[in-house]
Amino acid sequence: MRKPFGAAIFALALAGAVATPAVAAPGARPATARPATAQPVTQAAEPALQAVSLAGTVALSNCSGSVVRFPDSADTDPALVLSNGHCSSLLDPGVVITNRPANRPFNLLDSSGTQVATLKAAKLAYGTMTDTDVAIYETTTTYAAIRSAYGVSPLTLRDTPPTAGTAITVASGAWKKLLDCTIDGFPHRLKEGKWTWKDSVRYSPACQTIGGTSGSPVIDRATGEVVAVHNTGNENGASCTLNNPCEVDPSGSITVRRGVNYAAQTYRIPACFTTGNQLDLSAADCALPKPS
Repeated sequence: MRKPFGAAIFALALAGAVATPAVAAPGARPATARPATAQPVTQAAEPALQAVSLAGTVALSNCSGSVVRFPDSADTDPALVLSNGHCSSLLDPGVVITNRPANRPFNLLDSSGTQVATLKAAKLAYGTMTDTDVAIYETTTTYAAIRSAYGVSPLTLRDTPPTAGTAITVASGAWKKLLDCTIDGFPHRLKEGKWTWKDSVRYSPACQTIGGTSGSPVIDRATGEVVAVHNTGNENGASCTLNNPCEVDPSGSITVRRGVNYAAQTYRIPACFTTGNQLDLSAADCALPKPS
């Protein structure tokens, strides 16, 4: 996990950074770095370059997020917003929240990073920091209404896991930044403080995330699909402490990778939602943690 968005801005200011969230960190590119009319280098490279923008991302008060749909979602379904469980609150291990009323605002961005609307949550449909670190909010509007009013379409949450070496973008609505790197691997377990996560993604070093990036969609650059949600990184080389996750292999051996960042895979989520984007943890293929 990372410091809240406001704390990250303050830390950058103390370090002498330019006081604007849009400044690109190493490995990052601003939303305007890639002209829409750029000529392809090869036919294979063009989809990877053109698939990803900030369209559909959102900025929360303390984190990033995105408007997402499932492969079987309908345009008339209530729009969902994906972020981290820890962006809701630091939920204890074993805690799972379902269908809790919420009134949280989300600042919706278009492809250039311009805010075009403020969406409102009707409820926190699902939230946990057990095994994974996800929050899924149901909004008060539909995908069709968002597209009609603002010209923004949702991102699709893929229902199959990614593979090592996949070119990805971490798209932060809070910072209005696109971080490009690749998937470097999949830790058996990722441990941070009292939390242990499964199905994590480890990035290559080029994706240098900071506070406020939490909750960003991790997007497959070849397809534009969401394959994970960014949630943490090892800040100073400490082992298994808050803001310093460690990797734990099947034998219990611990590896610490200072400066390396991680995400929670999202391929298990679609099976837990049914018609109308409604949560159904009893569905046969649903493997998300359930309330105790």
